[in-house]
Amino acid sequence: MKSTDIHTLSILVANKPGVLVRVALVFARRGYNIDSLVVSPVHNPKFSRMTITAKGDPTILEQIIKQVNKLIDVIHASEHDTSNAVDRELSLLKVKVTPSYRTIILKHAKEQHAKVVDETDRLMILAHTGSTEELNALETLMTRYGLIEVVRTGKLLMLKGKETT
Repeated sequence: MKSTDIHTLSILVANKPGVLVRVALVFARRGYNIDSLVVSPVHNPKFSRMTITAKGDPTILEQIIKQVNKLIDVIHASEHDTSNAVDRELSLLKVKVTPSYRTIILKHAKEQHAKVVDETDRLMILAHTGSTEELNALETLMTRYGLIEVVRTGKLLMLKGKETT
């Protein structure tokens, strides 16, 4: 991997206060910026899953993973190759709607499998789930029509097959 590649880490942690801060500090001490971070409970409420994406030197990332694995309340941390995993993000896009563009925006939304979740005579909010590239493509497309605001979740990832993430 190149240093500009996006790395995706999955970290299973105890669902306790302060764990997120301790994990983030390991990244900060190594000068590694977190691009996206999603934390959510897993099927067992005692644990949470952190999915972190970051760009940077793979050798530094290896050290970060080793240090994170040593933290109290971290059960397991590893990097995942997205070729053997399913990954998705969610974005909400607020777009300016004019009578002349309304039909075109709806057509593009349907083609990209985005759903209209709120609509007024002047604004439309689209919800779109997909890969990072798919979300980027719709966002770029909507800038032509008056993209006002974008909110994204960050990447979620699950390994394919019987192996657990």
